[in-house]
Amino acid sequence: MSLTPPSPHPVRQPSLFSTEAADPSLADLAGLLAGPGEVVRMGGTARLAVVVPAAWRVHVLVAELDARGVAASWEPTEDGRHLVRSAYATTLAPLATAWLHGTVKRPPANFHLNGRRLRLWLAAAGAVEAAGVRLGLGLGDEECWPRVRAALAAVGLPGAFVEPEEGGPAYRITGRRVARLAELVGDRPPAAPAAEWPGAG
Repeated sequence: MSLTPPSPHPVRQPSLFSTEAADPSLADLAGLLAGPGEVVRMGGTARLAVVVPAAWRVHVLVAELDARGVAASWEPTEDGRHLVRSAYATTLAPLATAWLHGTVKRPPANFHLNGRRLRLWLAAAGAVEAAGVRLGLGLGDEECWPRVRAALAAVGLPGAFVEPEEGGPAYRITGRRVARLAELVGDRPPAAPAAEWPGAG
């Protein structure tokens, strides 16, 4: 009887909050809404949409939505960016119910972040910089920002606010916390340039 030799690499225990801790779910899409994503209702259905600045983000987000059973499409915007948009679906209605107060986006009281939600946020609106990683926010979502900041802090990622005129609105993760973010969001998606994903450069 042959025995498999032990691996020379130590077994890494996935973080409770990392992308490896659970299978993809529709609840992960709250990560898009933590950033610049929008959700709208129509009858008993809802649609998610987010404008992204680079084509690689389109590929990653469409694949992430598909992994959760959500059909998505994209189209160019007049300012050279890309609109990624899901189809209207009843499966997205609970997300809209949780996040919309009338037509205003606001995180629910129990909102939290984990690796999969952060991965979606990073794919849509993250930027790796010399100073750290900037996670973009929705320009008109001021009511969301404090609760999103608290959710970042709760997973060990307290962020410094970046003003709109300085490349925001966004929260910037700096120092050793960038490694924590890289651990949570998991491996770089194949479509993402190495320079655009924390821990991949």
